Amino acid sequence: MNKAFTKETDQDEDDDVEEASPLPVGTKNYITPAGYQRLKDEALNLLDKERPELVKVITWAASNGDRSENADYIYGKRRLREIDRRIRFLTRRLDNAEVVDPATREPTDQVFFGATVTVEDEDGNEKVYSIVGIDEADVSRGRISWISPLARQLMKTREGDTVTVHTPGGEEVLEVVGVEYKSLD
Repeated sequence: MNKAFTKETDQDEDDDVEEASPLPVGTKNYITPAGYQRLKDEALNLLDKERPELVKVITWAASNGDRSENADYIYGKRRLREIDRRIRFLTRRLDNAEVVDPATREPTDQVFFGATVTVEDEDGNEKVYSIVGIDEADVSRGRISWISPLARQLMKTREGDTVTVHTPGGEEVLEVVGVEYKSLD
């Protein structure tokens, strides 16, 4: 079809397609209190600050006349769709969240959601991982999602147990040398 006969909304159909949830079907969206607060703050910022400011710009741009060649209007509407999509996503995530505070968990040497796990590889190198929700995973900070392959291998292990993890470089054997439950920020 000739591009001249398409509507603006036809060009951006992908903008309105919702992101598929990486959560396994039938599971809860576990999240720490700090992660929940970050998502909530982002949603409120989008609703209370960014969206109203963008609506003002779009309204001003629309009042300038011809909208077909008005970049402020066209890109403003596109950004508005992105913000609205993100707000819908965050709202669903917050509604389905199961907040689990690792700091209130009874001390145990077994790995569950919220655990901060210290593992040692065959060469004696130690790494520390905190098992968190999918929306708060950040490998650079040692935060791994509870549905990640490494976290799944570590779940229900105890101090002293070993796990074999399949990595791009081959299999790696890790020993659990420490498990603690503490507040994550």
